[in-house]
Amino acid sequence: MSETFSASVAVERMAIELASQPVCWARAATMTDAQRSLPARGERIAVIGCGTSWFMAQSYAWLRESRGFGETDAFAASESFVDRGYDAVVALTRSGTTTEVLELADRLRGRVRTIGVIGDPGSPLVDLVDEAITLPFADEESVVQTRFATTALALFRASLGEDLAPAIADAQRAVAEELDPELVAAEQYTFLGRGWSVGLAHEAALKMREASQSWTESYPSMEYRHGPISIAAPGRVTWQFGAAPAGLADDVAVTGARFEAGQLDPMAELVRAQRVALARARAKGLNPDQPRNLARSVILAG
Repeated sequence: MSETFSASVAVERMAIELASQPVCWARAATMTDAQRSLPARGERIAVIGCGTSWFMAQSYAWLRESRGFGETDAFAASESFVDRGYDAVVALTRSGTTTEVLELADRLRGRVRTIGVIGDPGSPLVDLVDEAITLPFADEESVVQTRFATTALALFRASLGEDLAPAIADAQRAVAEELDPELVAAEQYTFLGRGWSVGLAHEAALKMREASQSWTESYPSMEYRHGPISIAAPGRVTWQFGAAPAGLADDVAVTGARFEAGQLDPMAELVRAQRVALARARAKGLNPDQPRNLARSVILAG
Protein backbone atom coordinates (compact mmCIF):
# COMPACT_ATOMS: atom_id res chain seq x y z
CA MET A 1 0.00 0.00 0.00
CA SER A 2 1.29 3.48 -0.82
CA GLU A 3 2.22 5.74 2.05
CA THR A 4 -0.39 8.46 2.60
CA PHE A 5 -0.28 11.66 4.57
CA SER A 6 -2.74 14.22 5.88
CA ALA A 7 -0.64 17.37 6.35
CA SER A 8 -0.75 19.82 3.43
CA VAL A 9 2.49 21.60 4.34
CA ALA A 10 4.71 19.03 2.63
CA VAL A 11 2.77 19.25 -0.62
CA GLU A 12 2.89 23.02 -0.53
CA ARG A 13 6.69 23.03 -0.77
CA MET A 14 6.47 21.50 -4.23
CA ALA A 15 3.51 23.71 -5.11
CA ILE A 16 5.29 26.93 -4.10
CA GLU A 17 8.52 25.97 -5.83
CA LEU A 18 6.65 24.95 -8.96
CA ALA A 19 4.73 28.24 -9.10
CA SER A 20 7.88 30.33 -8.68
CA GLN A 21 9.39 29.22 -11.99
CA PRO A 22 8.47 32.29 -14.10
CA VAL A 23 10.21 34.55 -11.56
CA CYS A 24 13.25 32.28 -11.39
CA TRP A 25 13.57 32.16 -15.19
CA ALA A 26 13.40 35.94 -15.38
CA ARG A 27 16.21 36.19 -12.84
CA ALA A 28 18.34 33.68 -14.73
CA ALA A 29 17.88 35.72 -17.90
CA THR A 30 19.57 38.69 -16.21
CA MET A 31 22.62 36.75 -14.96
CA THR A 32 24.92 37.91 -17.73
CA ASP A 33 28.16 37.29 -15.81
CA ALA A 34 27.12 33.69 -15.14
CA GLN A 35 26.13 33.24 -18.76
CA ARG A 36 29.58 34.44 -19.87
CA SER A 37 31.16 31.86 -17.55
CA LEU A 38 29.66 29.05 -19.61
CA PRO A 39 31.73 27.63 -22.49
CA ALA A 40 32.26 30.09 -25.31
CA ARG A 41 31.15 29.69 -28.88
CA GLY A 42 33.40 27.26 -30.71
CA GLU A 43 34.41 25.21 -27.69
CA ARG A 44 33.78 21.48 -27.81
CA ILE A 45 32.10 20.45 -24.57
CA ALA A 46 30.30 17.75 -22.62
CA VAL A 47 27.43 18.35 -20.21
CA ILE A 48 26.89 15.83 -17.44
CA GLY A 49 24.28 15.24 -14.77
CA CYS A 50 22.16 12.61 -13.06
CA GLY A 51 18.41 12.08 -13.33
CA THR A 52 16.66 15.38 -13.97
CA SER A 53 19.97 17.14 -14.56
CA TRP A 54 20.87 14.63 -17.28
CA PHE A 55 17.63 15.43 -19.09
CA MET A 56 18.33 19.17 -18.88
CA ALA A 57 21.84 18.46 -20.19
CA GLN A 58 20.28 16.76 -23.21
CA SER A 59 18.18 19.82 -23.97
CA TYR A 60 21.10 22.22 -23.55
CA ALA A 61 23.36 20.08 -25.71
CA TRP A 62 20.87 20.01 -28.58
CA LEU A 63 20.26 23.76 -28.40
CA ARG A 64 23.93 24.69 -28.18
CA GLU A 65 25.08 22.50 -31.04
CA SER A 66 22.12 23.20 -33.32
CA ARG A 67 22.70 26.93 -32.96
CA GLY A 68 26.29 26.69 -34.05
CA PHE A 69 27.99 27.17 -30.68
CA GLY A 70 30.07 24.02 -31.00
CA GLU A 71 29.96 20.27 -30.66
CA THR A 72 28.12 19.42 -27.46
CA ASP A 73 27.51 16.01 -25.91
CA ALA A 74 25.29 15.12 -22.95
CA PHE A 75 25.99 12.20 -20.64
CA ALA A 76 24.67 10.65 -17.47
CA ALA A 77 27.54 11.23 -15.05
CA SER A 78 27.87 7.49 -14.42
CA GLU A 79 28.11 6.71 -18.15
CA SER A 80 30.16 9.61 -19.46
CA PHE A 81 33.02 9.57 -21.93
CA VAL A 82 34.86 12.75 -21.02
CA ASP A 83 38.36 11.73 -22.16
CA ARG A 84 37.72 12.89 -25.69
CA GLY A 85 39.67 16.12 -25.77
CA TYR A 86 36.80 18.34 -24.66
CA ASP A 87 37.62 21.99 -24.06
CA ALA A 88 35.30 22.05 -21.06
CA VAL A 89 32.81 19.96 -19.10
CA VAL A 90 29.66 21.44 -17.56
CA ALA A 91 28.41 19.59 -14.46
CA LEU A 92 24.78 20.27 -13.61
CA THR A 93 23.51 19.31 -10.15
CA ARG A 94 20.97 20.77 -7.73
CA SER A 95 22.55 19.49 -4.52
CA GLY A 96 26.21 19.41 -5.52
CA THR A 97 26.53 16.22 -3.47
CA THR A 98 25.65 13.50 -5.99
CA THR A 99 28.33 10.82 -5.81
CA GLU A 100 28.79 10.23 -9.54
CA VAL A 101 29.14 13.96 -10.30
CA LEU A 102 31.63 14.52 -7.48
CA GLU A 103 33.75 11.55 -8.56
CA LEU A 104 33.82 12.74 -12.15
CA ALA A 105 34.68 16.31 -11.20
CA ASP A 106 37.50 15.07 -9.01
CA ARG A 107 38.85 12.93 -11.85
CA LEU A 108 38.85 15.93 -14.19
CA ARG A 109 40.65 18.33 -11.83
CA GLY A 110 43.70 19.85 -13.47
CA ARG A 111 42.98 18.06 -16.76
CA VAL A 112 39.80 19.57 -18.21
CA ARG A 113 38.18 22.88 -17.32
CA THR A 114 34.98 22.19 -15.42
CA ILE A 115 32.05 24.51 -14.80
CA GLY A 116 29.51 23.58 -12.15
CA VAL A 117 25.92 24.82 -12.28
CA ILE A 118 24.77 24.16 -8.74
CA GLY A 119 21.78 24.92 -6.54
CA ASP A 120 23.53 24.75 -3.16
CA PRO A 121 26.48 27.19 -2.91
CA GLY A 122 27.76 25.37 0.17
CA SER A 123 28.09 22.01 -1.54
CA PRO A 124 31.41 20.16 -1.99
CA LEU A 125 31.23 20.46 -5.77
CA VAL A 126 31.89 24.20 -5.54
CA ASP A 127 35.49 23.52 -4.51
CA LEU A 128 36.05 20.81 -7.11
CA VAL A 129 35.21 22.80 -10.25
CA ASP A 130 37.16 25.58 -11.92
CA GLU A 131 34.10 27.82 -12.10
CA ALA A 132 30.95 27.54 -9.97
CA ILE A 133 27.68 29.10 -11.11
CA THR A 134 25.32 28.89 -8.15
CA LEU A 135 21.56 29.32 -8.29
CA PRO A 136 20.54 29.36 -4.59
CA PHE A 137 17.33 31.26 -5.38
CA ALA A 138 16.20 28.24 -7.41
CA ASP A 139 17.25 25.59 -4.88
CA GLU A 140 14.45 23.49 -3.42
CA GLU A 141 13.29 21.67 -0.32
CA SER A 142 11.11 19.19 -2.16
CA VAL A 143 12.74 15.96 -3.28
CA VAL A 144 10.84 16.27 -6.57
CA GLN A 145 12.70 18.85 -8.63
CA THR A 146 10.84 21.55 -10.50
CA ARG A 147 12.33 25.03 -10.51
CA PHE A 148 16.07 24.31 -10.26
CA ALA A 149 16.13 22.22 -13.41
CA THR A 150 14.14 24.64 -15.52
CA THR A 151 15.98 27.68 -14.16
CA ALA A 152 19.31 26.10 -15.14
CA LEU A 153 17.93 25.46 -18.61
CA ALA A 154 16.66 29.05 -18.73
CA LEU A 155 20.21 30.21 -17.93
CA PHE A 156 21.57 28.02 -20.71
CA ARG A 157 19.02 29.30 -23.21
CA ALA A 158 19.77 32.91 -22.32
CA SER A 159 23.51 32.25 -22.72
CA LEU A 160 22.80 31.20 -26.31
CA GLY A 161 21.20 34.55 -27.01
CA GLU A 162 17.56 33.55 -26.66
CA ASP A 163 14.92 36.03 -25.50
CA LEU A 164 13.13 34.24 -22.67
CA ALA A 165 10.20 36.66 -22.44
CA PRO A 166 7.83 34.44 -24.48
CA ALA A 167 8.76 31.35 -22.44
CA ILE A 168 8.24 33.25 -19.18
CA ALA A 169 4.82 34.46 -20.34
CA ASP A 170 3.89 30.89 -21.25
CA ALA A 171 5.06 29.67 -17.85
CA GLN A 172 2.86 32.25 -16.14
CA ARG A 173 -0.06 30.88 -18.12
CA ALA A 174 0.89 27.29 -17.25
CA VAL A 175 0.98 28.12 -13.54
CA ALA A 176 -2.38 29.92 -13.59
CA GLU A 177 -4.57 27.86 -15.91
CA GLU A 178 -7.20 25.45 -14.63
CA LEU A 179 -6.25 21.83 -15.15
CA ASP A 180 -8.57 19.61 -17.17
CA PRO A 181 -9.85 16.89 -14.79
CA GLU A 182 -9.74 14.37 -17.64
CA LEU A 183 -6.03 15.07 -18.12
CA VAL A 184 -5.37 14.58 -14.41
CA ALA A 185 -7.38 11.35 -14.21
CA ALA A 186 -5.74 9.50 -17.12
CA GLU A 187 -4.60 5.91 -16.67
CA GLN A 188 -1.25 6.30 -18.46
CA TYR A 189 0.91 9.04 -20.02
CA THR A 190 3.43 9.03 -22.83
CA PHE A 191 5.46 12.22 -23.30
CA LEU A 192 7.01 13.04 -26.68
CA GLY A 193 9.46 15.67 -27.89
CA ARG A 194 11.62 16.63 -30.83
CA GLY A 195 15.06 18.23 -30.78
CA TRP A 196 15.68 20.01 -27.50
CA SER A 197 12.27 19.04 -26.11
CA VAL A 198 13.13 15.31 -26.02
CA GLY A 199 14.94 15.91 -22.72
CA LEU A 200 11.90 17.78 -21.41
CA ALA A 201 9.63 14.89 -22.36
CA HIS A 202 11.87 12.50 -20.42
CA GLU A 203 11.78 14.88 -17.46
CA ALA A 204 7.97 15.15 -17.56
CA ALA A 205 7.69 11.38 -17.39
CA LEU A 206 10.12 11.27 -14.47
CA LYS A 207 8.15 13.93 -12.56
CA MET A 208 4.93 11.98 -12.99
CA ARG A 209 6.56 8.77 -11.74
CA GLU A 210 8.31 10.42 -8.80
CA ALA A 211 5.46 12.57 -7.51
CA SER A 212 2.45 10.37 -8.16
CA GLN A 213 3.70 6.83 -8.88
CA SER A 214 2.01 7.03 -12.28
CA TRP A 215 2.66 4.84 -15.31
CA THR A 216 4.58 7.01 -17.75
CA GLU A 217 6.83 6.60 -20.77
CA SER A 218 8.76 9.06 -22.96
CA TYR A 219 10.25 8.97 -26.45
CA PRO A 220 11.43 11.14 -29.33
CA SER A 221 8.27 11.92 -31.28
CA MET A 222 9.38 10.23 -34.50
CA GLU A 223 10.21 7.03 -32.61
CA TYR A 224 6.76 6.74 -31.06
CA ARG A 225 5.23 5.03 -34.07
CA HIS A 226 8.05 2.46 -34.11
CA GLY A 227 6.37 0.36 -31.45
CA PRO A 228 5.49 2.49 -28.39
CA ILE A 229 2.18 3.68 -29.91
CA SER A 230 0.92 0.17 -29.18
CA ILE A 231 0.36 1.28 -25.58
CA ALA A 232 -2.06 4.07 -26.60
CA ALA A 233 -5.71 3.38 -25.73
CA PRO A 234 -8.85 5.10 -24.45
CA GLY A 235 -8.24 6.72 -21.08
CA ARG A 236 -4.54 7.24 -21.81
CA VAL A 237 -2.65 10.35 -22.91
CA THR A 238 -0.01 10.99 -25.55
CA TRP A 239 1.44 14.41 -24.72
CA GLN A 240 3.52 16.22 -27.33
CA PHE A 241 6.01 18.92 -26.29
CA GLY A 242 6.47 21.38 -29.15
CA ALA A 243 5.36 20.89 -32.74
CA ALA A 244 4.18 17.36 -33.56
CA PRO A 245 5.30 15.42 -36.63
CA ALA A 246 2.80 15.43 -39.49
CA GLY A 247 0.08 12.82 -39.04
CA LEU A 248 0.92 11.90 -35.46
CA ALA A 249 -2.24 13.39 -33.95
CA ASP A 250 -4.38 11.42 -36.40
CA ASP A 251 -2.50 8.21 -35.67
CA VAL A 252 -3.06 8.65 -31.94
CA ALA A 253 -6.74 9.50 -32.47
CA VAL A 254 -7.27 6.12 -34.11
CA THR A 255 -6.16 4.42 -30.89
CA GLY A 256 -8.76 6.25 -28.80
CA ALA A 257 -6.06 7.89 -26.63
CA ARG A 258 -6.09 11.61 -25.94
CA PHE A 259 -3.52 13.56 -27.95
CA GLU A 260 -2.39 16.54 -25.89
CA ALA A 261 -0.76 18.91 -28.37
CA GLY A 262 1.37 21.25 -26.28
CA GLN A 263 0.75 24.83 -27.36
CA LEU A 264 3.23 26.49 -24.99
CA ASP A 265 7.00 26.83 -25.01
CA PRO A 266 8.15 23.27 -24.23
CA MET A 267 9.72 24.38 -20.95
CA ALA A 268 6.36 25.89 -19.92
CA GLU A 269 4.64 22.72 -21.11
CA LEU A 270 6.81 20.90 -18.58
CA VAL A 271 5.36 23.18 -15.90
CA ARG A 272 1.89 21.97 -16.92
CA ALA A 273 3.03 18.37 -16.57
CA GLN A 274 4.51 19.14 -13.15
CA ARG A 275 1.14 20.51 -12.07
CA VAL A 276 -0.65 17.39 -13.29
CA ALA A 277 1.83 15.26 -11.34
CA LEU A 278 1.17 17.30 -8.20
CA ALA A 279 -2.59 17.09 -8.67
CA ARG A 280 -2.40 13.31 -9.08
CA ALA A 281 -0.25 13.00 -5.96
CA ARG A 282 -2.80 14.95 -3.95
CA ALA A 283 -5.66 12.86 -5.32
CA LYS A 284 -3.84 9.69 -4.22
CA GLY A 285 -2.92 11.05 -0.80
CA LEU A 286 0.79 10.89 -1.61
CA ASN A 287 3.51 13.24 -0.38
CA PRO A 288 5.45 14.40 -3.46
CA ASP A 289 8.05 16.10 -1.29
CA GLN A 290 9.06 12.71 0.13
CA PRO A 291 8.47 10.23 -2.72
CA ARG A 292 8.77 6.52 -2.18
CA ASN A 293 12.35 5.18 -2.26
CA LEU A 294 13.88 8.58 -3.13
CA ALA A 295 16.06 11.21 -1.45
CA ARG A 296 17.05 14.74 -2.44
CA SER A 297 20.49 13.58 -3.49
CA VAL A 298 21.89 10.15 -4.34
CA ILE A 299 24.96 9.63 -2.15
CA LEU A 300 26.47 6.19 -2.62
CA ALA A 301 28.40 4.26 0.01
CA GLY A 302 32.11 4.06 -0.66
